[in-house]
Amino acid sequence: MRLLTLVLLLCAAPVAAQECRPVDWLTLPLPAGGAPVETALETAYPGSDLNRGAGTFTTADGKTVAYRGDRDVSPADRLNDATIGDMFVYRYPLNFDLGPRRTPWNDPGRVRSDALFRALWFGDKASARASLTRVRYKGTTMSVDFAVTRKHCVHAQLQAALDEIARHGGGMDGFLAESGGTFNWRVIAGTNRLSAHSFGIAVDFNTRLGGYWRWSGAQPGQATAYDNRFPPELVQAMERRGFIWGGKWHHFDGMHFEYRPEMILFARLAGRG
Repeated sequence: MRLLTLVLLLCAAPVAAQECRPVDWLTLPLPAGGAPVETALETAYPGSDLNRGAGTFTTADGKTVAYRGDRDVSPADRLNDATIGDMFVYRYPLNFDLGPRRTPWNDPGRVRSDALFRALWFGDKASARASLTRVRYKGTTMSVDFAVTRKHCVHAQLQAALDEIARHGGGMDGFLAESGGTFNWRVIAGTNRLSAHSFGIAVDFNTRLGGYWRWSGAQPGQATAYDNRFPPELVQAMERRGFIWGGKWHHFDGMHFEYRPEMILFARLAGRG
């Protein structure tokens, strides 16, 4: 456990690449007992503390936000103004079965608490930009760079995932070509919510192959049809390092991956009983 603690602490701060050790969130030993939401958040972001009694979540660097559980509200309201508890209403599937995403509004990870994200990551564009570094995919036929944050060792996690993808050979190169981008401090189209790209924790792979629900002409809650082209091997390599995939959302974003190890851990914790 001392070695595990050291590994997690190394991943807790915005430090140089050589000081980070990539974590496999799919196999990391899980603590016994505890509420799944609390354990998932505190394990994913070491040094943080979810205090249900006080109704607070405190980050490792001392920022505190209100904690509220999931609410009995419409899916649209949950998405537009999420509490921390709301983020875990939809469990992220760890297998490659895309059947669950056919259920309207089943968007595990798309529901984000803006207050939590600003506390965990950054409250302004300048701070987010200052944390960025370049990570490179070195394929057989091409290379591509992605700009992501060093905070919580996101860069090291992404590098480990890209290296694993590259080991599958040149057949993977096309999925990373024509990248849709990485860091971009902006709101999500059609909303007032900040995109995960604002915090330097998200990457878009090939936009031509990925697919996006708004481009399909679907209406909210009616994005059932989705022709996925991304292979399971690529998706699992990203999930192993804590990046969830928008292709598992009802409102699909098949090119999109974002660093959300708490969603991976919550799925494991909630499913082990």
